[in-house]
Amino acid sequence: MKPQLKICGMKHNIAEVAKLQPDYLGFIFYEKSPRFFDVEIPSLPSGIKKVGVFVDASLDEIMLSGKKYDLDVIQLHGEESPNYCAALKGEIYLEISRIEDAQPNQGGSLFEPEIWKVFSIKDGFDFENLKQFENLVDKFLFDTKGKEKGGNGHTFNWEVLKNYPSKKPFILSGGIGLEEIDSLKKLLKKDLPIHAIDVNSKFEIEPGLKDVSSLKKFISIIETGLNGTTNHD
Repeated sequence: MKPQLKICGMKHNIAEVAKLQPDYLGFIFYEKSPRFFDVEIPSLPSGIKKVGVFVDASLDEIMLSGKKYDLDVIQLHGEESPNYCAALKGEIYLEISRIEDAQPNQGGSLFEPEIWKVFSIKDGFDFENLKQFENLVDKFLFDTKGKEKGGNGHTFNWEVLKNYPSKKPFILSGGIGLEEIDSLKKLLKKDLPIHAIDVNSKFEIEPGLKDVSSLKKFISIIETGLNGTTNHD
């Protein structure tokens, strides 16, 4: 089964990228990022889920932004602790209860986002660190450890993932571009629960402005399931 696709660091040409119908679009709510997002999200085609990326933000900030932008996923990209994740999960449940109490039997969509926790990797990683988060988050995301919180443009050593001990789905992130297609093909043949591939800086003209032609090429390859021969010259 082919992995889903997340295009992160959206800022400028959102509507144009949305026409490509990725599974997720990521918006970074971290003021120190060159891709910091603080404007309106245009209307998106149905089926595209909105991911809000936060770095050590307060629970209030996450809940306010989450409801304002109707986020489908809260991605925690800082040093958030298990206690923090539990508290966030509790706040989301409280919000669901408030909506249900205010509008009994009304149906419609609730603010009920998934929680993804990011872990940064370079050449090694102690997967024991995941155990305390296992029941608190919906998915893990593995990114490359670097100076910035994401968008560093480099992959980590994917060989580390052969020791992944969990069945929880994860998102593969960190410096993925067209040059990584052959490595991706090999990785996806392994018995790993890779839910999605997350791309960002390798598909940019400048931070937040995506190169749509390169994304189209990448999506075309993804849609073949990364099987067989690909030509991305």
